[in-house]
Amino acid sequence: MSKQNNPLRDPKNRSAATQMVHGGNNRTEFHETSEALFLNSGYSYPSSEHAELLFQNKIPGGHNYSRFANPTVDVFQERMALIEGAEAGRAFASGMAAVTNAVMSQVRAGDHIVAAQALFGGCRYVVEDYAPRFGVSSTLVDGRDPENFARAMQPNTRLVFVETPTNPTLELVDIKAVAEIAHAHGARLIVDNVFATALYQKPLELGADLVTYSATKHIDGQGRVLGGVVLGSRELIEGDIHTFLRQTGATLSAFNAWVLLKGLETYALRIERMTDSAEKVAAALASHPKVERVIYPHDPNHPQCDLARRQMSRGSTLLAIDVKGGQEGAFALSDNLAVILISNNLGDARSLITHPRTTTHARLTEEVRLETGVTPGLLRLSIGLEDPDDLIADLMYGLDQV
Repeated sequence: MSKQNNPLRDPKNRSAATQMVHGGNNRTEFHETSEALFLNSGYSYPSSEHAELLFQNKIPGGHNYSRFANPTVDVFQERMALIEGAEAGRAFASGMAAVTNAVMSQVRAGDHIVAAQALFGGCRYVVEDYAPRFGVSSTLVDGRDPENFARAMQPNTRLVFVETPTNPTLELVDIKAVAEIAHAHGARLIVDNVFATALYQKPLELGADLVTYSATKHIDGQGRVLGGVVLGSRELIEGDIHTFLRQTGATLSAFNAWVLLKGLETYALRIERMTDSAEKVAAALASHPKVERVIYPHDPNHPQCDLARRQMSRGSTLLAIDVKGGQEGAFALSDNLAVILISNNLGDARSLITHPRTTTHARLTEEVRLETGVTPGLLRLSIGLEDPDDLIADLMYGLDQV
């Protein structure tokens, strides 16, 4: 039998780990092993008729301007779609560009959004402040109980938006239950899946219509470039999502797409190692007398552990701790670390710690922060690739200074 008959020639027959290395590859006539980097903005055409057909979208896979499509970006989009189990995807210049596109492309003046109140500050801004400028109202609910979404739905609700686990308190939203509620009211569900990663949670399989990622986080995973991606059905991605991207121009650069492709080659290895370490760190901190609580999705003490185990195959790479002594205690811990860096990024090869109340959620009122669990002593910890024993020793020393 020839190579042409090998079942693994069909990308759909390959595992996620293999897709992270090979997915979407479209080699040039030079047969390069690493993906080619197309650093060009425009394209020439063999004839005027060819250009006309391209602009009429009658030549599949064609390129006419890199704001619309670029061969290197195409590979990244295709690879992410294969990993996610989506029909298609579109890449963006940042994670917030991806979220803004996903939300705003699905609503029109007069529509209504229901969102979980526990959202990253930038995502909450899009729903609460930006969308209303265009006549789109919103209702924010406690996302831990699906019934809160059902009660908030209105006749003009067109969109439900959640992140799960949430940033930074690692609350869970029942994706399957909320998807059923949204669809029963004719609305679509968007899930920001950054914390869970594509490795451990599959929102589309649970009923979500669109999934968003900040590719800046685990996908790059090494603190180098910005990027974002939206994934879903071909109808949604090639319709409203692509149109909004084309006309607003939040395009991912070819260079950043190439770097993200390099990140995907080690994605599974990095996340699995980081998750192993996160579990050890969470366990080590659980009984410390200066820690009020440790929040980790697969920890049996997490109030939604059963849901976490049901929709996430593992607890992923992030945890949160509430330090006794409030903000003063949290600062004392962070300021005495030698290995773990103070940074508001996450999903990096380096372990990072941040104080959400004064960084990522600083623009919110104190009332809203407390309502969503962002207490003065809360620290978000993104576990990296260091030796977990070193991380534990670093945190223990920091806690000694509290």
